[in-house]
Amino acid sequence: MPDDPLSLTFAALADPTRRAILARLAEGEATVNELAEPFDMSLQAVSKHLKVLERAGLISRGRDAQWRPCRLETAPLDGASEWIRRYRDRWDDRFDRLDREIRRLRPGSDTDG
Repeated sequence: MPDDPLSLTFAALADPTRRAILARLAEGEATVNELAEPFDMSLQAVSKHLKVLERAGLISRGRDAQWRPCRLETAPLDGASEWIRRYRDRWDDRFDRLDREIRRLRPGSDTDG
C-alpha cells in the first residue's frame, strides 16, 4: 500500500466506519469508548480503525490524565479536497466544451452553415 499522504487519506476515507468516526470527531473530541458506542464491534476493532485514521494524519490522540481524547485533524482533508477540486475543474471544463460541440452539431442550431 502506498504511504504518500493523499493515498493514506483516501484509503482511510474508503471505509464507512472510519467516515462515521470522523463525522463524530467533527463535533468535538471523544474517547475510544465514546467513539465505539454506536458500532456493533469490539473496542479492539475500533482501535484498529483509529490507527488507520491516525496513520493518515486524520486524527490525533492526546493525553489528559486518564482521559485520552481523539481529535479531528483537517489538514489531510484539505489536501484531498484540493486534489478533487483540481480534477473537478478539469472535468467541468471538458464537459462545457463537449456541451458546446454538441450544440454546434445539433440540426437546426443557429451555428449551422
